[in-house]
Parts: sequence; structure tokens; C-alpha cells
Amino acid sequence: MAQDIPASIPRTVTVHSLYRAGSSRRIALIVALTVIVILAAILSACIGTVTITPGDTILAIVHPSAGAVDTFLTQYFPAGASMVSGILVAIPAPADPQAELIVMGFRLPRIFLALLTGASLAVAGVVMQGLLRNPLASPFTLGLSSAASFGAAIAIVIGPAVVSTLALGIGDDAFIIVMAFLFGWLSMLLVYGISRARGTSQSTLILAGVVIGYLFQAGVMALKYMTNNDKLRDIVVWLMGGMWGASWNAVLILLPLCLVTFILLERMAWDLNVLSAGDDVAKNLGINVERFRLTGLMVATFAASCCLAFTGIIGFIGLMAPHICRMFIGNDHRYLIPCSALMGAAILLISDTAARTIMSPVEIPVGIIMYIIGGIFFLFLILRGSGRGLY
Repeated sequence: MAQDIPASIPRTVTVHSLYRAGSSRRIALIVALTVIVILAAILSACIGTVTITPGDTILAIVHPSAGAVDTFLTQYFPAGASMVSGILVAIPAPADPQAELIVMGFRLPRIFLALLTGASLAVAGVVMQGLLRNPLASPFTLGLSSAASFGAAIAIVIGPAVVSTLALGIGDDAFIIVMAFLFGWLSMLLVYGISRARGTSQSTLILAGVVIGYLFQAGVMALKYMTNNDKLRDIVVWLMGGMWGASWNAVLILLPLCLVTFILLERMAWDLNVLSAGDDVAKNLGINVERFRLTGLMVATFAASCCLAFTGIIGFIGLMAPHICRMFIGNDHRYLIPCSALMGAAILLISDTAARTIMSPVEIPVGIIMYIIGGIFFLFLILRGSGRGLY
């Protein structure tokens, strides 16, 4: 005789209805995070050493943008320009004469850099956690932060001499960015080489990353010990992390790189869901686990190292954002990846806004703010977990 359905479960509930309800909740979170990011960006553009009204802030963005669009249409599409030129020209300039320079020249590039960096670190973190099935995996698990720090330290110590001797035609700051990126990427290549020799299990990859991280950290300590006071201060400041390198050139370089890596990682979402059931299940379903794991780690490392080369070391984004999103939507990577990107962007943007306004006009490195927030958050997880684990 068939068992009776428990009274606590409505007879109208089906698998499809539960799935639709879960999808609606996840989409609602994505929409809510998008709104939060937009509001945080507007707030960040308004406040600072000089406070600008929201109306002037919006006009400071729209007015020069409309002028640029009108110029472009007039030059390349004169027929279309005649129809919209009157509308574009009618957009007024902000009442504050300094608003356009402050917002477009300084604050907006910084906002975009914070958004791109936060999203990249969060996406890299959630993908690494899925690939390694380790809740504490992040862009720094594989030695990325230590390697990028070592590259930047080398550039700070010997950069001026190398640039002038070789006549590279780039500034000292650009040389620091290039070296930090190259050494961050080098850490992944070293991990890849070790994994090829010893296998691509989760434990092998994590241990290889830890070992490489310690080696590069030793190099950073040696350079800090040997250098003079001025360069030592530059190294320490870079290691704290900040948005000092924000510029439109940095944004234009990072934007296409971040978009491409986001698309590639989002395409891995289904396979990440399968991999969460175990390597054997994934292999039985036709996934080349070793190649998939190494490819995913290399793409995630590329996304993180691109941004960290411009900002310095910023921790905890790749850990916090995925954990917060999992509390609301679970572990479906189709939604978890975009949610984590938006959450990471919001966290870093709000933290950077606080870092430059709390003691204005003095600016606090955003890395300090992130370590405080990250420490409090994981203390909360430990106290809340009560033995249930973090994942």
C-alpha cells in the first residue's frame, strides 16, 4: 500500500514549482544587487573631500557623454546626428563648475576600477572554491598574492634603474603594474607545472599554491630588508592595496579582459555544478576533470591578477562574496557566479568609499578596511556555524 503524503507538504507542490520558486528568488537577488551597486556608485561619486549633489553628479556624467555622442554622430553618421543633436545639446552642464572635473576625472574611474576589481576577485574566488571543493579557496590560495607582491617589490626596488637603462619607454608605475601581473600569472604556471608532475587533485593544487606563496613571500621579505626607507614605504603601501592607480586607461584595459573572463567562467557553471558531486561523477558524465580544473584555475587567476596589478593586494573579497551569496541562493553556479560578482563589486566599492571619506582628506588603504570586515565576517561564520561547516 502506498504511503500517505505527510500533511506538512502541500499536495500541489511539484518539482517544477519548487525549481521556479528557487529561480525567482535567485533572479530577485541579482536584481537587488544590481540596484545596490548602482546606488553605491552614485553615492560614491557624490561624496568625498568635495561634496557634490546627486543632480550635479548625474549632469557631470551625462553632459560630457552627450557631447561625445554628438561629436561621434556628426562625424560618422551626419544623417542621424541631425535628428538627435538638438536633444543632446540641450542637456545642461552641472551648476558646480568643478563637478565635471571631479566626477569624470577622478571619481568615476576609481568607481569603475573598484567595481571591476571586486567582481573579478569574487568570481575568481567562487570558481576556485567550486573547482577545488574547498570553502576557503580564493585567488590567494595558489600563491597569487605573494607572487604579485614579489613582482611589484622588484619593480619598486630596481624599476627606475631598469626602465632608464633599457629605455623601455614606460613609467615606473606602469612597470610595477606589468611586473605584478607577470609574477601573478607565473604563480599559476608554476602550480600547473607541479600539478602536471604530481596530479591535479585538490590537495596537490592547494599545497603547491601554499608552497609557492611562501617562496615568493620570502623574496618580498628579503627585498624589504635590503631596500632603503623610501622604497620600503612604497612596498608597504602597495601591499596594503588601494585604488590609487585608477584612471580611464586602466579601466579601458581591464574592462574587455574582465568581460571575456566572466563569460568564460560563466560558461563553466554547469560543469562546476556537476563537479560538486565529486570527481568520479563528473568523469562518468563526460567531463575531463583534470583539464577542466586546470583551465578554470588559469582563467580565474588571469582575471584576479589583471586587477590586482593595478590595485595592490586586496584580501577577503574572493572569500566573503561567495559565502554571503550561498546563504541566500545555495550553490548553483549559474546564479552564484553573477551574484558573487555583484556582491564583490558592491563590497569593494562601499569599502573604498569609506576608506577615502572616513578621515578625509587623508585616505586609508582599502586593504585595511577589507581585513577588518573580512575578519569580523568570518568570526561571525565560525560562531554561527556550530559545527555545521562553512560551505
